[in-house]
Amino acid sequence: MTIQPLHQLNVDLGDRSYPIFIGHHILDNHQLISDYIQGSSAVIVSNTTVAPLYLDKVSQALELANIRYDSVILPDGETFKTLASVELIIDTLLKKRHDRKTTLIALGGGVVGDITGFAAAIYQRGVNFIQIPTTLLSQVDSSVGGKTGVNHPSGKNMIGAFYQPQCVIADTHTLETLPDRELSAGLAEVIKYGLIHDEKFFDWLETNIEKLMQKDYQLLSHAILVSCQTKAEIVAIDEKESGIRAILNLGHTFGHAIESAMGYGNWLHGEAVATGMVMALDLSERHHWIGPEVKQRTIQLLKNAHLPVKSPPQISPEQYMDYMSIDKKVDRGVIKFVLLKSLGKAIITADYDSALLTQTLSES
Repeated sequence: MTIQPLHQLNVDLGDRSYPIFIGHHILDNHQLISDYIQGSSAVIVSNTTVAPLYLDKVSQALELANIRYDSVILPDGETFKTLASVELIIDTLLKKRHDRKTTLIALGGGVVGDITGFAAAIYQRGVNFIQIPTTLLSQVDSSVGGKTGVNHPSGKNMIGAFYQPQCVIADTHTLETLPDRELSAGLAEVIKYGLIHDEKFFDWLETNIEKLMQKDYQLLSHAILVSCQTKAEIVAIDEKESGIRAILNLGHTFGHAIESAMGYGNWLHGEAVATGMVMALDLSERHHWIGPEVKQRTIQLLKNAHLPVKSPPQISPEQYMDYMSIDKKVDRGVIKFVLLKSLGKAIITADYDSALLTQTLSES
């Protein structure tokens, strides 16, 4: 059965450009996978939750193309986004004698994608890899743009590399098995795109959030498409996050502190980002860059997506500062934040009032 992708767009990075395919049941298009495997062997990396659901589909595509493959099934969860998991992949690559022309296939959510991409970046100084994201969060954000890596006990994503995939295959059918909490977490990143770049998209999300929560696949496909288009445009301008790409981190400096302080996996990434965005908007409002209505509309939209909007009470302002001081956006000891100048317009700045920051940390 040949299933044509519903949408296709490209991440324009010169000789490292690649397509993003978005559609329903497109994993049934076996050629879509095999066309982007450059050698004759592959390793599928998945986890204990996703592998029972979709590993057979990917395996069948490889078998039909006469591609030799092995599988690595990781434990599920942010707790396992570590160098030890990368080592498990490398062990398999070496034991099964995979060479520099092998392809790694990331089949899972953002954790699987980040780990697999990092393993691909470092195995024999770089092998090809394909992203098959199976969660909304990974389909709209982490699978696109080439950020790969793992966590360190002291900070999230502190070990990694920029390394682009051969393609991204986002099958919205995989969202049918996605738990409601994971769907909500993905919508946090979708809402982010409206806040930083596209006021009309934010309006559209307010109108359609209830149907998105009910997994209307046409609306989800549109949300994924707009999110990926926005990210692809920004990544094409600033691949290595030396400038404008940092606006994609709205709420992430606060959110990563929440994830680290609460213990990886206790708060989902999207949940922490949702609360972090409210904190970023609070700080923006305290500087009189946005009016209170922007923050209130965002809080209501996040609540409608069943996302948290309050900082965990057990994290003190001092703890926030400790964790944020090792954020990747720290420049010569100064924490930079992504804040809003208006709905749809974000800035990266170190020019903020530290007293107002303390108020945000104390009162959010």
